[in-house]
Amino acid sequence: MIELRTPAELDGLRAAGRFVADVLDALLDTVDVGVNLLELDRVAARMIGERGAVSCYVDYHPSFGKSPFGKHLCTSVNDAALHGLPYDRVLVDGDLVSLDFAASLDGWVADSAVTVQVGTPREDDQRLIATVESALAAGIEQFRVGNKLGDVSYAIGHVAHDAGYDVNTQFGGHGVGRTMHGEPHVPNDGRPGRGLKLRPGLVVAIEPWLMQGTDELYQDDDGWTLKSADGSRAAHVEHTVAVTDAGPEVLTLRRAQREVASA
Repeated sequence: MIELRTPAELDGLRAAGRFVADVLDALLDTVDVGVNLLELDRVAARMIGERGAVSCYVDYHPSFGKSPFGKHLCTSVNDAALHGLPYDRVLVDGDLVSLDFAASLDGWVADSAVTVQVGTPREDDQRLIATVESALAAGIEQFRVGNKLGDVSYAIGHVAHDAGYDVNTQFGGHGVGRTMHGEPHVPNDGRPGRGLKLRPGLVVAIEPWLMQGTDELYQDDDGWTLKSADGSRAAHVEHTVAVTDAGPEVLTLRRAQREVASA
C-alpha cells in the first residue's frame, strides 16, 4: 500500500534522514587505505546505539537473502554492486566502495548510499560515479507534484544510457516510511508519463546503480552480495526524497551537500 505522509510525519522522516546522513558522513571520514570493512560496520553500530536508533539491516531477511543480514550497513567493493555483506577485508589503494545505510529513528526510516574511491582515483571509476550521481540528480528533479513515477525512472535511465551504460531494473528505488522497503517500486529506467501520479507526502528512496560492463548480476556465496556478472566495477548512490508542494525535498543530504544547498 502506498501511503502519503502528513507534515508532522515528514518531520519524523527529516530527523531520520539527518541521522542517516550523519552516519554516512562519519563513514566517509573513516574510509581509507588500511581500514577494515568490519570497522566501518562498527562505526555504524556505535552511532546507532548512541542515538537510540534501530538498525534496518541486522535482522533483515527477505526472500533473496540466504539468512538474516547480521550487519549494520552494506559495503559493496569493486565488482560488488549491491547488498555487500561486510567481512574481514582491508581496503587497499584503488578500491571502489559503496556504503549503503538505513536506520529507524523514533519509528521513521531513512535510507541513503554513496560510492567513493579509496586512495588513488581511477578515471573509469570517476566517470561511473559521476554518471550515477547525475542520474540521481535527474531523478530527484522529476520527483514533483503532477509528474508520474515513470518520469523519474526515465530521467535516471536516460542519463545512464546516454553515458553508454546498461541498466538493470531488477533492483531500484522504493517507498520509505515506517519500514525500509515499501511501495512504490522505482525502477532505474522507464517510460515518461506512465505510472503513479506524484502527490505531496509521497516519500521514496531513489537509488541509481550501474556496472561498468554489464547489467547482469550474480549472488556471491555469502548469500547476500550481488556482483557484476563480468567482474566489472559498480557504483551505487541513493537519497530518501519527499514530494512537497515546494518541490522535491531530499531528506538525507550529507554535510557537504547541505553546505552547497545553503550557499
